[in-house]
Amino acid sequence: FGFSPRFLTPIMAIGARRGLTAVPSLRYGDLPEAERRESERRARELTDQLYPGLDLSAEMRTVFDRRLGDTLLLLEGDSQVAGFAVCHWGPTSEAGHGNLFVKFGAVAPGARAEERFSALLGACRELATAVGMANVVAGVNTARDAAYQHMIRVGFRTQFQGVTMHRPNEAGYSRPDLFVLDDWR
Repeated sequence: FGFSPRFLTPIMAIGARRGLTAVPSLRYGDLPEAERRESERRARELTDQLYPGLDLSAEMRTVFDRRLGDTLLLLEGDSQVAGFAVCHWGPTSEAGHGNLFVKFGAVAPGARAEERFSALLGACRELATAVGMANVVAGVNTARDAAYQHMIRVGFRTQFQGVTMHRPNEAGYSRPDLFVLDDWR
């Protein structure tokens, strides 16, 4: 079918925990309709910096509309979206029992990307606790070495290995300088 195997994608897990970040965040589903559309636009601006045309708006809406979970929005400055994580939980989602599953998560690139990534991981762990889940599960492509190493340092452990398949055979948003979580199984 024209796909090429790229780097490994460990699916990793860590326990939920409160009190990990002071960075403000909010849930997409808690916003009024107009503000949800604005947050989609801001998330799209962020992902466009990672890979032109990458847009998770439909995923954000679907997860919310089908009650599969919600999208966590990490804020910076004047309500700027500095990162976000599309999260699943509950029996009708892909998460599995007791898990908050990050289907896709990303932070704005640049000098403070690792700091933002740490805050996003912490906020996901806090959200897991808030919604009654024991663990956070997330995939990270090893081409994003700094993100992968950061997850190991904070205590994430690999549950199993996957491999990304790309068509065409190009890096896409799987580059060493980006802090992105994804699991497109």
